[in-house]
This record gives sequence, C-alpha cells and structure tokens, in this order.
Amino acid sequence: LNTVIRELVCGLDYMYGVKKILGIEGGYKGFYSRNTIPLTPKSVNHIHKRGGTVLGTSRGGYVTSKIVDSIQDRGINQVYIIGGDGTQKGASVIYEEVRRRGLKTIVVGIPKTIDNDIPVIDKSFGFDTAVEEAQRAINAAHVEAESAENGIGLVKLMGRDSGFIAMYATLANRDVDCCLIPESPFYLEGPGGLYEFIEQRLRDNGHMVIVIAEGAGEHLEERDASGNKLFKDVGLWMSHSIKEYFAQPNRMPITLKYIDPTYMIRAVPSNASDNVYCALLAQSAIHGAMAGYTGFTVGLVNGRHCYIPFYRITQSQNKVVITDRMWARLLSSTNQPSFMNPPKDAIEAATKASTDQENHIEEIKHGKIRPLE
Repeated sequence: LNTVIRELVCGLDYMYGVKKILGIEGGYKGFYSRNTIPLTPKSVNHIHKRGGTVLGTSRGGYVTSKIVDSIQDRGINQVYIIGGDGTQKGASVIYEEVRRRGLKTIVVGIPKTIDNDIPVIDKSFGFDTAVEEAQRAINAAHVEAESAENGIGLVKLMGRDSGFIAMYATLANRDVDCCLIPESPFYLEGPGGLYEFIEQRLRDNGHMVIVIAEGAGEHLEERDASGNKLFKDVGLWMSHSIKEYFAQPNRMPITLKYIDPTYMIRAVPSNASDNVYCALLAQSAIHGAMAGYTGFTVGLVNGRHCYIPFYRITQSQNKVVITDRMWARLLSSTNQPSFMNPPKDAIEAATKASTDQENHIEEIKHGKIRPLE
C-alpha cells in the first residue's frame, strides 16, 4: 500500500505537475469523519520501506452520499481508491453516485489483496510478498517436525475463499507434504482420507508438514447443537482433530507444532517484485485518469496493463481451478492424494452426520428441544 501511495503522489507531481494531493485517513469513513493529510513527494519519500499503510484502513460501514458530498465540497478532481474486492465494489458505487450527480470527478481503483482473489487480473500486488514471507513459517514448521519423532508441522495461511497463497507457498517451498485449500474438498476418515495419508507419510519419512488455507475444510468443521462452529479457526480445528485421532489406542504417538503467521505475512514491506509492480500500477492509473478515463480498475491481464470497468471485477472472485495445471503441479510436488473420491461409506457417514445435524437444528428452531447452554 505504501509503495502505491508513494508512486501516486510522485507520479502526479513529477509527470503532471499536480501540487495539491490529499490522503484520506482511515478508509472510506475518512472522507467525512477525519481530516485529510497533505501528501508531497518529500513526505512520502521513504514510506515504501515500511509495511502497512500510512493512511490507515477500515472495513465497511461507510455512507456513499457522505463520501460524494465530501468529494464535491472539497472540489476533488480525481479519486484513487486502493483495496480488495469489497473496496472495489465501494469504488464502483461511489463512481455511480458521482456520475448520477453529474460531477466531473474521475474515480480510479487499484486492486489490493494478498489473497489474489480479484478476478480478471493476472495477480494483485502484495501476493508475491505474502508467498515469500510464508516461506519463513513453513521452514520453521519443517525444522520443528524434523526434530521430533513423528513430528507434524501445521501452518495456517491466509485464504478464506481462495487458496492461492497456500498453493504457491507450497510450490515454492518444496518441504510441504500436504496442502489443503478451500477449492479442493477433502475428507478425514477412511481409506484415502487425510488421517491415513498422515500415518503413511509419518511411517515413510518420520515427519511431515501440512499447509492449510484459512477457508479449507469448512464442510468438515464440527458444530454445536445450535449449528455454531466449535472451532472458528480452521488451523486450531485441524490441530485438535489430528491430535484427537492419534490419541486413540494403538495409534502412533505424534508431536504436532501449529504455526499461524497470518498477520506476519502481510505486515512486512513489499519485496522487489511487488515494489516494481506497484509502481507500474500507480503510473498506469495516473495516465488513465489524465487521459479522461473513469470508473475503472488497473491491472495486468495476460501480461498487459489494462483499464478494467468496475463492474467486470466485482462480479465474482478469482479461485484456484483444481482441474488446472497449477494444482496438478502441486499434487506432483507434494505427492498427496487429490482427496476427490472418498469411499462410499465415508460419503454415507458424512451425509448422515450432516442430516442428523440439520434435523437437530430444526428441532431447536421449532422448540422441540433446547440447545445446550
């Protein structure tokens, strides 16, 4: 974020002579609830060396009419909005309101999400840095697992709906034995299940490393009588499940170390690749705005810098395609099963458990039984 902010300020000043540039503090709410920050090439000169953002962030809760009122009252000619899919949807709404009022304000989006889940574009900035930083956590998990008898290193990475960070970090590291992502369902029990794979890998190698994306396995998570998740953190849930399984009689003893670097991987300064990419995106956004375009997001599409209408990138999410080559490459690298064909009895057991749970919840709703306190 800081690199993009720096390049926007410097690009507007150096290339187009823009001398009045304002930074909006605290996300969308900052348009009407906080003072703006004057930005100059001198004030932003070194911010790219810091993680995070000098302007701060916020999530949701904004009022579009107030934002556009602020834009109108301040006489703002161009608005550059940096953020993920939710932020880009907000930018689209702001653009439509600006257009409805007939204002001559240009609205430009710059996509930002380390999850890489914004569609159409080749990748979003921050993704490469996140994958690189994730290596430290995976390396630590591998050292811990290798140092213990039947050691298991479990690493949870970001990716609520898309498993790109987990997939690319696994491919880059090559010490990972199993990668679990939201797009690829898996099962635990029975022949070909995760537990069996873990047992076999421990017998063969004496240790293993598992990488799990935060949105993986939601179809398996246990729920209480009211239908609430018992473990809202998939990493903790997986750690608990594996330990519980191997604590059964006649199972091999294990030592499991769980590492959650979630915020570590996004709080670092951008790496060289992302720094260059951020500069290209910022300058592309500036040139598009100065050419008179509005209502667009910038991004690489098939290696070329493009101006993409807001509606085109807010319709869906980018997801790992598990029938594509990249996932096949990962399976080849880890030599893990696809977990795509659970045995019939496992399917029946899972279906029965799900049905029983739904019936139980319905009984609670209709007052036939009371939920556990």
